[in-house]
Amino acid sequence: MLLFLYLLALIAAPVVSFSKQARGLRGSSPHVVKHGMFPGSINKHSGQSSKFGKRVPVNRRQAGSPASCDSGNPLTTKAPKSNIFAGLTNDEAAAVTSFLHAQSILNLTAAATATDWDNIILQVELLQPNKSNALAYLDSGAAAPVRYARAVIQFGATLEPYIQEYQVGPLPVVTGSTALTSLDSIYNKGKGYIRVYDQDSVALIDFSYQISTGIADITQFLLNGTALGALNDTLAIAGSAPLTFEDDKVFQWNQFYGINTTPCLDEYLLLSGLQFKTDITGRDPEKWSVVAWQYNGIFYESETAFRQALNSSTFAVPGTNSDGDWACTDYNGDSFPRDELNPPVPVQPDGPRFAVDEQEGYVEWMDFSFYLTSTRDRGIQLNNVAYKGERFIYEVGLQEAVAHYASASDPFQASNAYLDSEFGFGQSSFQLVSGFDCPAYATYLNTSFYIEETTHTHPSSICLFEFDTGYPIQRHTAPSYVSVTKNIAFIVRSVATVGNYDYMFDYEFYLDGSMHVTVRASGYIQGSFWSTDNPTNDGFHIHDHLLGSMHDHVLNYKLDLDVAGTANSVVKNSLVPTTQVYPWSNGQARNTMTFNRSFITSEDEGRLNWDVNNGVMYSVVNKDAPNQYGEYRGFKILPGKLAQICLVKFLKLTLKLATGNRNYLTVQNSSTLGASVNWATNHLYAVQHKDNEPHSAYPYNSYDPNHPVVDFNKFFNGESLDQEDVVIYFNLGMHHVPDTSDLPNTVLTTSQSSMIIAPSNFLNGDPSRGTIHQSRINVVNGSVTDALTFGAKQPSGSVDLACTAPNLQTFIGEEYISKYPYEPDAQQVGNLGAGTGDGG
Repeated sequence: MLLFLYLLALIAAPVVSFSKQARGLRGSSPHVVKHGMFPGSINKHSGQSSKFGKRVPVNRRQAGSPASCDSGNPLTTKAPKSNIFAGLTNDEAAAVTSFLHAQSILNLTAAATATDWDNIILQVELLQPNKSNALAYLDSGAAAPVRYARAVIQFGATLEPYIQEYQVGPLPVVTGSTALTSLDSIYNKGKGYIRVYDQDSVALIDFSYQISTGIADITQFLLNGTALGALNDTLAIAGSAPLTFEDDKVFQWNQFYGINTTPCLDEYLLLSGLQFKTDITGRDPEKWSVVAWQYNGIFYESETAFRQALNSSTFAVPGTNSDGDWACTDYNGDSFPRDELNPPVPVQPDGPRFAVDEQEGYVEWMDFSFYLTSTRDRGIQLNNVAYKGERFIYEVGLQEAVAHYASASDPFQASNAYLDSEFGFGQSSFQLVSGFDCPAYATYLNTSFYIEETTHTHPSSICLFEFDTGYPIQRHTAPSYVSVTKNIAFIVRSVATVGNYDYMFDYEFYLDGSMHVTVRASGYIQGSFWSTDNPTNDGFHIHDHLLGSMHDHVLNYKLDLDVAGTANSVVKNSLVPTTQVYPWSNGQARNTMTFNRSFITSEDEGRLNWDVNNGVMYSVVNKDAPNQYGEYRGFKILPGKLAQICLVKFLKLTLKLATGNRNYLTVQNSSTLGASVNWATNHLYAVQHKDNEPHSAYPYNSYDPNHPVVDFNKFFNGESLDQEDVVIYFNLGMHHVPDTSDLPNTVLTTSQSSMIIAPSNFLNGDPSRGTIHQSRINVVNGSVTDALTFGAKQPSGSVDLACTAPNLQTFIGEEYISKYPYEPDAQQVGNLGAGTGDGG
């Protein structure tokens, strides 16, 4: 999944350094730069940023279309309440930052001048209100909850570096009333604290230089290159993540990679098979060492043993993975017939049919409304989602994602298992490409996040749009008529590029009252080295010396449903085979099926799975609110789009078949991630809501995975799920064994997974009957006697096709404002990830 590169050559280049920002996100990340964040751009653009005075407004309406095209201008509305879930304002974040620096107990150093041996502010963001307080405001007219900030401090001025969480408030900051307290109550470790074992970025850079310099003769002989920190280096070094803990020692596997020679950043595919294991225990570099080597699948216990083998006549040098067009995403290969013609493009003839209160992040479409926020760690979150004026979801949003690798012969890959919220889904959600990521007519919104005393804004990083799905939501043909209804969806979308993978996140709303949560994945795979002398069962051989390394993707979501109130129950509906004798079956047993209903009564039963035949469906219902037929009103939760990929041999071909959404980790009791990944052991979970259990995971759990700040297993303590405030956690993702079709990039068409949340006995019928965009065509003896359109007017007039074409020159990168010192009118613009360690 993610791939971290030391990129020693690039770091040594005379460019503007963002290493302190990177270190804050991961102790060693100044030189373990995130692979895939365009390292080439550091050289090309020097990381320089331009400074200007007042903020230049971002064209949120039509990111990419000519100014005369205004079809993306949304209708405006006024949110019924202020968005109490929205992030801190610039002034609030700056005030909290200054307040923290004034606390002598923290001994903080400004991030701009800090070293690895200083204490710094990593994050400042809104501490989300307790649900009880939020509902009192939303439903009962109580005052808005008092606002508090969550502050994440990294303490480097100690022999045992650590991260500690604090609460700052109440806000606004007022001398004498605003206080600093440890933030422990929402973390079931008992405290918001985790150790950092790779704090010393500068020392780790020097250590890596020493290693690579000491074996320069070997890398030159085997790989025809070196990684010395020079501008002309042709190799880089990647370190595994998380770190490996054995007894009281801390280890890391590292591998040499080739540096790209094409315009594409494809180093993920240019691995060399030359690896080394380092002991980086403690903060004294003099005590660090290289403890093992591996090349071409053969393990060596020392450099001496490796050199002895290398000098033998039987030593095999299989070659390297050379860069080329095969690894680049640019136009290449055989042209498609008639591809020079323009493909179809969507238009919205009357403009948007949804309304936005941009100030409050409030959106209305048809019978839906919701509040929209984005956080640095988890990206897009939806709150107070209402249907026909009635809230049915209090909160839905991504919690964590894991890409867990495995290998029998590659210790580097066997050590890699990435927990991606550490790197920030909001932080990694950059500007969307109009006309490609979203229709040209989409409405675009900005997102912001705070990292190390700077607020960053990603322009046009969320898009909102309606879309004709291309198939009807309803149809029926009868002898004398045909009835058919358009299937129009409203989509909220963002894309997070976390290292080598691009995750596309959708929240889709439909006229039947359902909401679909969908994730798709593209980008580069993280491969393994393949050799004819050392074949493995780790995956397919997909290029010269490249193996498609097997791995699992699991993405965990929180879904807090409130069906006719917060007192809800979970029901399991099952279709099961049975053999029965019925009064009407003349004494004969019939093989058939029956419908069973049972309740999940407590958290002891709350770890749930789909069955092998998709015959199980779960619903959250309210026993106290039956409909007119006595059935409990509720919302059902069921698998959606393609998920895992099944590889099936057919003749001499291998076919990919979608097998449905049933995904959790294949690895059980992960040796790499320990208790940090207990949320990925089942398809979905049901627990009772508690204000002190807001999230299933913690963004920095991978720093010390065996001692996580949040252990999801501790959520399950036998509490009742019978008419309680129930929270569902569900997993999306796929099992991925990359093959040749993943070169150069995995494609979104097969790598997708979704969950559907749909009304179940909630209404008296299908609400999509309420749209006029349907037709009933009456036919008698082959002739149309009437074509009912129910008042819908057919589109007319002409379309300026220029308005459907993206203006790709409007891709502007990232904006950021310093919070310490606070300069609200001095905004900088830089490349993607500028100032966060994500690139230049």
